[in-house]
Amino acid sequence: MLTDTSIELRSAKPSIMLRAVTWLMSKRTPVFPHAASDFRDYMAARDLPKDAPMPAKFEQRFRVEHWEAAGQPVVTLHPKSGAAEWQMLYFHGGGFVLPMFKEHWPLAAEMVEQCGVSITVPLYEVVPESSYAVQDAIADAAFAKLAGDHDPAKIILNGDSAGGHMALSLALRLARAGGPQPGKLALFAPWLDVTMQDEAIRAVEPHDIMLKIGTLRSCGAMFAGDRDPASAECSPLYTSAEDLALLPPTRIWT
Repeated sequence: MLTDTSIELRSAKPSIMLRAVTWLMSKRTPVFPHAASDFRDYMAARDLPKDAPMPAKFEQRFRVEHWEAAGQPVVTLHPKSGAAEWQMLYFHGGGFVLPMFKEHWPLAAEMVEQCGVSITVPLYEVVPESSYAVQDAIADAAFAKLAGDHDPAKIILNGDSAGGHMALSLALRLARAGGPQPGKLALFAPWLDVTMQDEAIRAVEPHDIMLKIGTLRSCGAMFAGDRDPASAECSPLYTSAEDLALLPPTRIWT
């Protein structure tokens, strides 16, 4: 379970396991085309994306609830014993444009079993077939439902990559609005700047086997829609210190 302490953990070099995983991933088709122009062509030509189905065995491992928020599907996984004291609202990554991956389901399952929480997973519609407003709507509605049924102080907002952005953006909207607030914020490698402005990224890019700057900028512009991608609304990295101070206890894993 998350604590209120702040700890920075680093390893001097990648472990043997991480190096092996990196090698295996380098042999797979990348999540996105590496060239921005190829990415735009890929998005224009793709079929309507579908969420990876929840593994059938989850029905035996967990108590599963299927419901809707803002007209979109949501799945909650409870421990077999029933609803947990702590509730986690988890947003999957995928650059706002990709649906739930099959790899996200085991991650959700592990968080239930290792942390002893109930986890709620919104299967949100993706850009550009939908819009950021629809994604915000399911986030807002899912939290409102959880906060109506449970102590909001026992709710953790969680997400990876673009999902980390969604969790943080939801926390900021809730903080500005007042009313029920989540107890904790947990972000896995959150995508905080969709413009990718930091020049230090260029030194990292050659070593990244999955993602490239131009592709991500094109993806960020697609997500932003009619908004300025460099605004704090689209890129939470530029949120004011005053607004950041309103957030609940927060931990970031990278």
